Amino acid sequence: MEELHTPASSIGAARDEPPAAWRDLREWIALCEQRGQLHRVSAQVDPVEELSAITFLRARDEQAPALLFENFKDNPLGARVLSNMLGNSRQRYALTLGLDPDMSIEALVNATRKLMKARIAPVMTAPETAPVNDIVLTGDDIDLTLLPIPRFWPGDGGLYIGTGDVTFTQDPATGRVNVGCYRQMLHGKNRVGLYCSPGKDGRLDREAWWAQGKPCEVVAAYGVDPALFMAGSIVYGHNESELDAAGALCGRPVELTRGATGSLPIPARAEIVIEGLLHPGEMREEGPLGEFTGYYGSPRSAQPVIEVKALHMRRNPILTAALMARYPSCEQGTYYAIARSARILDDLDRVGLPGVRGVYAHPAAASGFGMIVISITQKYAGHVAQALALCAQAPAAAYYTKWIIAVDDDVNPTDMNDVMWALSTRCNPADDLDILRKTWSTGLDPSQYPPEKRPYGSKALIDACRPHAHLAQFPKSTMLRRSVHDRVAARWTELGFEGTPPSPGKLEEG
Repeated sequence: MEELHTPASSIGAARDEPPAAWRDLREWIALCEQRGQLHRVSAQVDPVEELSAITFLRARDEQAPALLFENFKDNPLGARVLSNMLGNSRQRYALTLGLDPDMSIEALVNATRKLMKARIAPVMTAPETAPVNDIVLTGDDIDLTLLPIPRFWPGDGGLYIGTGDVTFTQDPATGRVNVGCYRQMLHGKNRVGLYCSPGKDGRLDREAWWAQGKPCEVVAAYGVDPALFMAGSIVYGHNESELDAAGALCGRPVELTRGATGSLPIPARAEIVIEGLLHPGEMREEGPLGEFTGYYGSPRSAQPVIEVKALHMRRNPILTAALMARYPSCEQGTYYAIARSARILDDLDRVGLPGVRGVYAHPAAASGFGMIVISITQKYAGHVAQALALCAQAPAAAYYTKWIIAVDDDVNPTDMNDVMWALSTRCNPADDLDILRKTWSTGLDPSQYPPEKRPYGSKALIDACRPHAHLAQFPKSTMLRRSVHDRVAARWTELGFEGTPPSPGKLEEG
């Protein structure tokens, strides 16, 4: 295999953690099954609403396993569907990245930061050895309607083949290959609608090609491994390669191969891949789709359509379907909250903000998009206001986020009980709230009317810290004495309790 050097890629520092113990989705599923993290649904299921209803109800439990649906009526390709792939499972997130599944959320955020600083360039492998080329169809042989494509919600505009997908596009000026996760509605045997939100790289690439009067090449993978899915859904810089980032996440290069009809590479170990073209002006009605907000997003409108030129599949392929729903049943859950928090911390490091103890984008707040908590050690007058403003507009945090809450360093930002305590005892709304207006929002925000306002939003900056001017006079909070805590922790098993004692937060010395 030859190494593929994508623009702006680099190899980061050596990885301390061992590479993840899988190479593709099938090996990852086998590993999940060994760890009790997979449930096979062998009973026949209707992909129209029934599959999503099962997923939604089972995933109300945050510890729900991944679900592999194996039995569909009229399924000539023997295809299967995987849902709740990562969801809100810390265990499957850790398994994907080769981390300790017993780590706390804070520890997983910090470990993820280390992995995200590295880059491992993808490699090219020969088409004849690529598993995705078990079946290759072109022209009139392409028929995507033979796959068990879900309709998730009663009000969805159609069948959605692309929710748990990754999509490749290319910047015509730099050659950078972007990997994004964009919703895709089936229009027929060889036509797929592609919706990209304003400001997203996939849309910018498309518009750049169309401005030259040329079609935009697209590669979409619908059965994809979780590391590539994560990299495609996380915010990276415009000229950064998500392919390099995905390699670093799992500790090995992403394997790519040549396509059958286009110039873009395709993921060699994916389950289902299409190559296609977005032609200038070819649009069809698309949407709505039940989204991560828990509401239907983006009313029905004309959106670009991929003309599918080639279809690649493994035998008995697995379609990855990501249910978008209100927490905790949303595929975009804890994994995204951890990854987004890591990216925000890196952004704050780059601008040099001191005293940051931690950041967490809570998954219950619109899948990690709606609210961010930042914990700091106050060092100077105005430090809290600075932290709030920088966090609100950090590249990884700017999209959609409405609530940014600053708390002191004795408050665990990942613990909502701690955060609510700080909000209730250290925040005086008349003095401690500020608003940023005309910020970057999303067309999926149901709180904005009329809908034309939705590209713009606002952000509330909430100071839930002790007032800097009165730190010495502020009432002292109750804390366990360190010596007593350590004595109790050492006797935890003797006292008849299982596991390890929970973290008490800050301790009083002595």
